[in-house]
Parts: sequence; structure tokens; C-alpha cells
Amino acid sequence: MAKYTQYIGSLVAACAILLGGQSCNRSNQWTVDGRIEGADGEMMLIEASDNGRWYALDSVKLDKSGSFSYSHAAAGYPDIYRLRLGDKTLYFPIDSIEKVTVITKAAAFDSEYTLAGSTAAEMLMAVDRRVMDVVARRGVDAIATDSMLKRELGGMLLGDPSGIVSYYIINKKIGGISIFNPSNKQDLRVIGAVANAFNEFRPNDPRTAYLRNLYISNRRSDNAVPDTIVANEIPIFEIELIDENGTTRSIEKLASQGKVIVLNFTTYAADESPAFNVLLNKVYEKYHDRGLEIYQVALDDDEFQWRQTAKNLPWITVLNSQVDGSKILRNYNVTQVPTTFIINRDGELVERVTDIDTLPAAVAKYL
Repeated sequence: MAKYTQYIGSLVAACAILLGGQSCNRSNQWTVDGRIEGADGEMMLIEASDNGRWYALDSVKLDKSGSFSYSHAAAGYPDIYRLRLGDKTLYFPIDSIEKVTVITKAAAFDSEYTLAGSTAAEMLMAVDRRVMDVVARRGVDAIATDSMLKRELGGMLLGDPSGIVSYYIINKKIGGISIFNPSNKQDLRVIGAVANAFNEFRPNDPRTAYLRNLYISNRRSDNAVPDTIVANEIPIFEIELIDENGTTRSIEKLASQGKVIVLNFTTYAADESPAFNVLLNKVYEKYHDRGLEIYQVALDDDEFQWRQTAKNLPWITVLNSQVDGSKILRNYNVTQVPTTFIINRDGELVERVTDIDTLPAAVAKYL
């Protein structure tokens, strides 16, 4: 049950769903394209990384309008690439065979850019913008000590610790300073969570051994460091969306009531959705009287059909439509549906549940 997934684009993108008029790419290639204002006719490098060692993968010449398009064979696993124009670099993720679009200008190539085409691309852009904001306000040295920045990025990591953006975050450096420093006990917990997730879900990924070694080599100096992110370091991000009755439902307000909350992102249009909700209902019926609430965010395009389904469900159901944008999905690092989290009675995001069959036992721990 928990194995069904539909890949999220701007909101919900899959081969069966067309967004922006694009159809599925049937070739085993990924593509990066876009336009670099003020770089007409210049040569730009596409670079790849071997766990931090960057090398030139290829080059592309920008046309008279600064536009370009480049395709490359898919690696078989998610990866981070970057564009280099002169001495400036711009990073972008590739999860499979999607197309990522880059819009920027030569004068601010690595700072005033837009990435589009996948949720991972939008999330990576959000990470960089947040980091640049801290640097602009407090200076480069602040990124290693800014607790709010680490809380926000930690929330994204917990959302999908085996995702390529999580790998990007823990390896992110500004001016040679790491956001998450493995010599710092708290930071090492975050690195350990990502290393464990890669080891479990991506055992054959070439980055997995690197992450495991990074964690273990630094843990030896402090054997007391646990392998998971400390729950009270992970806040929840506000969600304020409309339910089927037109009432705005706030997850922060719900969390303030001392309930254990199952936060679920789904799409009712999926064939597997009814069966998934049947299993979810069993958990609800078993634990609702003990303080469990379910806050379900639907990502459907058809609002009428969503309402028809939502009005028959006993828990809180809200709709994140295309009009609402993808900010909530980026905050919670939602790259597939269903994605399910548990929020404890203290209002902290404490667990990501990858298998619906384990949800009853996971919920019981916090009641």
C-alpha cells in the first residue's frame, strides 16, 4: 500500500498528468534548458560531482538570446549538477529524466535565478535563497550558528532524508563554511539521519558510502551521538487551507491543542487512494478517542471531485490547489504521495512514516 507513488512536479506531476503542456519524456535522458540574460554567445560549462570533486561534464554555447538546451543520459540515481558561467556557479538537481529550466542573468548568475520543472528544483532554489538571505543580513559566518536556518532546513531533511536535496543541504558550504558541521554534535545528528536514510533506501547510490563514512568517522569522537534528528529541533510549518465546508483549517492551531496529528499529503484521484484511506480510517477509529487527529492535504486538480470525497471522511481534509502554489510542499519536502508525518502533543514533527502498515504502531508511541 505504502509503495504507490506519484511524482510531484509544481504540485502533482506524473506521466499520467500533464503540467504546462509537457508530456512524459520517453528517452532515458534529463534536460536542462533556459535563458541567461546578458550572456549572448558565451560558452557555459555543465559540471558534475563525485562527492564534492567537481569536473566538467560538457559545455554548451548560448545563442544570440542567451538561450540554451542540454540533454544527458540519466545516471540511474538522483544527482546534483551545476552550471558554470565565468567564475559563477548555479546548482540544480536531477532526480530522473525530468527537465529543469533555469532563468537568470549573467550579472547575477548565482544569486537572482529561478529553477522550475520539479519539486526538487524548487526546493533547492528555496534552500539557496534562504541561505543567501541569512548571509545578506548577518554575514557568511552566521550560517553555522543561525538556529532558525538550521531548524527550517532540518524540517526539510526530516521530510525526505534520502532525497537529493537533503544530500545537497548537508554538503552546502558558503565561503568554505558548512551549514551542518560534522564536528558539531547537533549537526552530526542531522548528517546521521541522512546517512541512515540513504543506507536504507539508496544502498546502491554512490553517495551512500560517502555519507556513511562521513557520519561514522566523526561519530568516533563522540560515541554518545544518536543516529537520528532530535525531535524537538524540528518545528512544524504552518498550513492554512480551506476544508470542504469552506472553513480555513490551521495545522498550527490544531497542534496547539495537544493532540497527536497524522499529517498526510495525498491525491484522491489516484487509483490507490480509496484503499489507502480505508487503512488510514482504521488508525483514526482506533486512536481518535485517545487524542489522535488526521490532517489530510489533497493535491487534486478537480475541486468538485475532491469535495465529494472529502465530505465522506471523518478527519480534517483540506485542498492544496494549483492556485495555492507549492510552498507547503517545499516546506515539508513532499516529492511523492502519499507522504505521511506524525506530529506529537508538543507540536513537533517527529517522524516520517513510509509504510502505512507501520502507522498504528508509530502513532501509539506518542499517545
